[in-house]
Amino acid sequence: MSISTTSASSRVSLPFKCRSNSGAIPRPDHPRFSGNLRTTSGKRPYGNSSLILRFPPNFVRQLSNKARRNCSNIGVAQIVAASWSNNQPPSPAAAAVDAAAVSAPIAAGEDVVVDNNNNHNNDSNYNNFVQFESVENVDKLSFLNGAGSVAIHAGERLGRGIVTDAITTPVVNTSAYFFKKTIDLIDFKEKRSISFEYGRYGNPTTEVLENKISKLEGAESTLLLASGMCASTVMMLALVPAGGHIVTTTDCYRKTRIFIETFLPKMGITASVIDPADIAGLESALNNHKVSLFFTESPTNPFLRCVDIELVSKLCHAKGAVVCIDGTFATPLNQKALALGADIILHSATKYLGGHNDVLGGCISGSTEIISQVRNMHHVLGGTLNPNAAYLIIRGMKTLKLRVQQQNSTAQRMAELLEAHPKVKRVYYPGLKSHPEHELAKKQMTGFGGVVSFEVDGDITTTIKFVDSLKIPYIAPSFGGCESIVDQPAIMSYWDLSQAERAKYGILDNLVRFSFGVEDYEDLEADVLQALEAI
Repeated sequence: MSISTTSASSRVSLPFKCRSNSGAIPRPDHPRFSGNLRTTSGKRPYGNSSLILRFPPNFVRQLSNKARRNCSNIGVAQIVAASWSNNQPPSPAAAAVDAAAVSAPIAAGEDVVVDNNNNHNNDSNYNNFVQFESVENVDKLSFLNGAGSVAIHAGERLGRGIVTDAITTPVVNTSAYFFKKTIDLIDFKEKRSISFEYGRYGNPTTEVLENKISKLEGAESTLLLASGMCASTVMMLALVPAGGHIVTTTDCYRKTRIFIETFLPKMGITASVIDPADIAGLESALNNHKVSLFFTESPTNPFLRCVDIELVSKLCHAKGAVVCIDGTFATPLNQKALALGADIILHSATKYLGGHNDVLGGCISGSTEIISQVRNMHHVLGGTLNPNAAYLIIRGMKTLKLRVQQQNSTAQRMAELLEAHPKVKRVYYPGLKSHPEHELAKKQMTGFGGVVSFEVDGDITTTIKFVDSLKIPYIAPSFGGCESIVDQPAIMSYWDLSQAERAKYGILDNLVRFSFGVEDYEDLEADVLQALEAI
């Protein structure tokens, strides 16, 4: 769709992109105008209903006084202001806002033409201009080359659907979205206008976060859900048919394994469980089953094993299977699973994306086609992310690069320190040469994350004494936050199993998982060393 403003001497076309996923499109106030406006074909499409467009924020203030007086809706003001370049006077086309008049929306594929020869050269606010050159930059963000900059600005500074001059994205706390007239509701139902309609189908604050993650992951679409487990389970239910088959790995988050092994079989869905490096096992499963989905973490939990994402994706795609990688341990900064060939990248946003141990959330990113399938299932199941949680994750992502850089550095140094310590039997960290997938990790990751797992030289009692002697980290589940966290998986996650049953999964009593925060390395090093000396 293009919208144009025309004066006697110029014409400016500004493309505006509407979200394609059904039922999940932002719906700011309807742009209604009065006066004489027609499409290029001369028609007034759709009667008196309205089309909702997405504009860059806060343009009305930056129009001239006369433009603000004569503009009957913020939408026209934004259309014109979006064409102004920074520190340049408005073009003749921009002056057309004074006569902007419309009582109906625009049909898809048609141009809106507004004719006016008025100017604002005598207005006192003539030099108060907007800071963006064009709406065309909304999706391109060509001036943001670094992932850290993208994590801060994507989805917000350009293209935010919420009209505001606030730097931070507002929280839209609403459970439903209203229609001004019944005709507007009918237009929405017949897909001539757009709306979230109901809180379960979307929220402007949440959409900002979805767009931010999509840009960071290089994805067409992102779906936010209430937690990482919600994202995993809804994704599987949406993409694996009854009687389908999943391939997953031995090392993974326990609750994910429970869902695959306990709940999915009730729907006739079976699974093959292979070692993360067992390519022959994957090929066997693909040849002997109609595999719908390959799903694993990379790195995995808690042994930080790595999967050859590029090779796995080629093998699975040849058999028509979808590949989903849980990249929570890696973060979008350390690994780009979609660029390596995966179809879906999943994150527990509770961890590094949120980054402050204060919010639950999950997300999946990929092509619009695949994510739309999951979104439709999500709309039925209703695991909706609260907009306040979305705001906290948006806030957390502003410091994502700074936190991850510090955590990568601390974890690498601590892993090397622990591996050389006589009271540590074994260390699991992709950044170590001793790690079984170290070379693979170097190939497909730019950093190895902030979690280090290791085995203390001793039994469960000795390991408990080590953990209890630590002064900085909290004994808690989760990871990826500013505060360091430590736990013994045998107690924290597998205590309901016997020692022999835990050993089947490699979970020994002396295993420790340490998530390093952003504290000073020297403080963490001293704390770990004194705790080791205590055993």
